[in-house]
Amino acid sequence: MLLLQKQWVNVQEKTFTKWLNNKIAARNVAVQSLVTDLSDGIILIHLLEVLSNESLGRYASIPRLRVQRFENVNKSLEYIKSRGIQMTNIGAEDVVDGNRKIILGLIWTLILRFTISDINEEGLTAKEGLLLWCQRKTACYEDVEVRDFSGSWNDGLAFCALLDIHRPDLMDYDSLDKSDHRGNMQLAFDIASKEIGIPDLLDVEDVCDVPRPDERSLMTYIAYWFHAFSAMEKVENAGRRVEKFVTNMQGAWEMESAYEKRMRELLRQIALKRQEWSNSSFAGTYADAKSQAVAFASYKRSQKRSWVGEKSDLATLLGNIRTKLSTYRLRPYEPPSDISLEALDAAWLGLTQEEHQRSKLINSTIRDIKNALRRTFADKANDFAMTLNALSLTISGLEGDVDDQLSHVQRLSSNLSPLEEYLEVIADLDAQCQEANIEENDFTTYTYDELLYELSLVKTSVSKKLTFLENQMVARSMTNLTPIQLEEFESVFRHFDRDGSNTLQELEFSAALASLGLVYDEEEMHDVYRDVCCKGLESGTGRGNGAVLSAGVRRQREKEGVGFEQFIRFMVSVTEDQNTAEQVFQSFREVADGKPYVTEMDLRHSLIPDDLIEDLLHSMPKHTGPDLEVDRQVPKYDYIGFMEKMAGGGDTSRGAGSHKTASRSPAKSSLNLNGGAAVQSSPRKEILRHCALDIVETAGLLPTKLKG
Repeated sequence: MLLLQKQWVNVQEKTFTKWLNNKIAARNVAVQSLVTDLSDGIILIHLLEVLSNESLGRYASIPRLRVQRFENVNKSLEYIKSRGIQMTNIGAEDVVDGNRKIILGLIWTLILRFTISDINEEGLTAKEGLLLWCQRKTACYEDVEVRDFSGSWNDGLAFCALLDIHRPDLMDYDSLDKSDHRGNMQLAFDIASKEIGIPDLLDVEDVCDVPRPDERSLMTYIAYWFHAFSAMEKVENAGRRVEKFVTNMQGAWEMESAYEKRMRELLRQIALKRQEWSNSSFAGTYADAKSQAVAFASYKRSQKRSWVGEKSDLATLLGNIRTKLSTYRLRPYEPPSDISLEALDAAWLGLTQEEHQRSKLINSTIRDIKNALRRTFADKANDFAMTLNALSLTISGLEGDVDDQLSHVQRLSSNLSPLEEYLEVIADLDAQCQEANIEENDFTTYTYDELLYELSLVKTSVSKKLTFLENQMVARSMTNLTPIQLEEFESVFRHFDRDGSNTLQELEFSAALASLGLVYDEEEMHDVYRDVCCKGLESGTGRGNGAVLSAGVRRQREKEGVGFEQFIRFMVSVTEDQNTAEQVFQSFREVADGKPYVTEMDLRHSLIPDDLIEDLLHSMPKHTGPDLEVDRQVPKYDYIGFMEKMAGGGDTSRGAGSHKTASRSPAKSSLNLNGGAAVQSSPRKEILRHCALDIVETAGLLPTKLKG
């Protein structure tokens, strides 16, 4: 027991000596032994002046006498008492005489007062507070359990844990060999001394593997750890406060910079838009005015709305800046006058006013352009309609010589091209009106479609009139045709000229010939068509029938078709002296199937149109002679008497039993008409159809007196 007590006394003396030397090192003095070196009181005075940062006044700096040593020690003890430090059974003679136990108690009192007493954790005593600090710092380490300032520290892990929790850059706790107590403690002491600046108050052997290390020595040493790391934490906290302040200030500065930049940009954009409106002009067209209206509407939907949002955001941002600065009690921010909220309000008011003026200007311009379009279209449409009306009246009022009428109509036809060009101008105006959404026009009743239709009617009238007059000129030159024949051919030509071009293409030409009783097979029809087309060209160019035409000219002429004059000349060539009443009589005979009379059913079976059947039934006399039994209950008509009356009393039945037109004969024979193409025989149904065509032609030419 005495050995153990002596051991901790030695450790305590060594620790306190190191503590004292650490404190008075600034005075360039040191002690070797607390028992002997404090006896003159000088070291004690130095220690108290360093700890209190105060002067104890005059003292004997070189005390040779015992009384001088007593005076120095008493001065020190009186100062300690004046600071409210309680001391029990400590007198000057204990120090002067080197009472080891009393001196260690005195030093411990000073350590408690000036090193440990300021440790405060949740209002506990210095010792409890220091212990609580150690426990909190090491709580997360499984191998460390700090219960006191004695045996809890003898494995060195608690010291290593304190280093690792505060300076993980200096200590890697997880890599330690937990069984190496001495190595771990020495490592901790070395790092604490060299890296942290904690004085070496303890040696490893004073603590490591000692059953009960000296509590006061450990508390003294650990107090240095507390102050060192607390100071470090204070610096870190101070740094964090500075960092937070600078960060907040930097945030405020960035907000101020952003406010100024965004405000200047918004004011710049507003100024540019106002300048753009001021410099804008209109081209006078609806497309230009509409494009400016669309651009203005787009501005209000997108750019204006983004500006409204930016204006609100800037006001909020300025308020946030002022709030942030007032939170830290800093000088409030006031933006320059040219980028203040007042400046923005003034610019915004000007923008709103000019925006209203811009809207009114665009709307009025569009209204003016629409009215101008209405008047322009109406003026030209009315003039055009008046011209068309005059042309129509001119065409309908033509009279006199055919040559004069033809010349007049040709002049009218030449004037149609300028009308078409004028109508294109009206079409352009109509397109502009449609683009401008003009649906009503009080200045005219005409529309472009109506004018286009009326022009087509006038063109058709002129074309038909011109064709009619030209055909009349051709007909007038055909002296070898009877009027009935000429009218028949002209009627057929007009009927098959579907497009009114005054020409017949090959199929139309074939149908026209078939309707006149001239039936060819496909190959023969093509040859006839080509010959008629080219003969017309040869006669028209003065080359004569013997002229040789190139293949290209022939193809072009075939593409153009057979004209009226060519058609008439061909019909003259194939029907001259052949188109007689006998032919029509023979057709009636074929329809009647050889009977001397014809019934309504016979006519309908021959595919004669119903309206012409009615005319024939009213025109033909009733048959009163012999009849077949199957026909006795139906009306019968005397086609023989009808044809004799039509032919002027001639005997149309002469040779009827043996004389037949080749095209009607059921026999397989052919007949060449005036050098024309041979017409092949046909089955009875086809023969009846052709006979019907002959009858139709004749019925269509019935004189009014006969139809009545």
